[in-house]
Amino acid sequence: MLESLKEAVFEANLSLVRHGLVLFTWGNVSAIDRESGRIVIKPSGLSYADMKAEDMVVVDLSGQVVEGRLNPSSDTPTHIELYKAFPKIGGVTHTHSTYAAAWAQAGRDLPCLGTTHADYFYGAVPCARPLTKTEIERAYETNTGLVITETFKKNDYAACPGVLVHAHGPFTWGRDADEAVYHAVVLEEIAKMATLTKQIRPQGALIYADQALQDKHYFRKHGKNAYYGQEKKS
Repeated sequence: MLESLKEAVFEANLSLVRHGLVLFTWGNVSAIDRESGRIVIKPSGLSYADMKAEDMVVVDLSGQVVEGRLNPSSDTPTHIELYKAFPKIGGVTHTHSTYAAAWAQAGRDLPCLGTTHADYFYGAVPCARPLTKTEIERAYETNTGLVITETFKKNDYAACPGVLVHAHGPFTWGRDADEAVYHAVVLEEIAKMATLTKQIRPQGALIYADQALQDKHYFRKHGKNAYYGQEKKS
């Protein structure tokens, strides 16, 4: 079942290791088949070194295992809430990458300070509000997803394909598993840049990138008149 999607999710999970975004088992990638409503996700706590494509677990949108001998990631309910709320996405990535997690632990939005950020994330990457004691104690992973989707009631999830979960770490998404990982890599890099910028200029407020510059860089890649890159050949 969904063998090609299993292979894609498996490779995307391995790419987290190649890009230095995870240690041990600290991360996961999933992808959804929108036609069937089935999600393929990494097994819980399984070493990347020991993992195989056939180990990927298939679940439905209620979280029930449809296929797989292993338990799905403990973050599966969070992924499910994102797929339910964000109909345009096809893949989700979660890591505890150092710099992005540091901003999440600080409870700070990641501001747009330059063009690298603006190329991929329109505006600040928001930090979600802290979960309440009740939300933590009852359906923690589901409520993590719900607090993310709550954050994007005032933000465009397509224009800003990532979030910082307060005191936890980043989640990113994209059209498929590969793009979700790509955004996780970019988010970590811009979080690192922002941290270094703050160290270089510790006095006073950070200087945000000019809005015209942000618009130029984002929309030349993602706008209706985008011109960055090569035209796709039919």
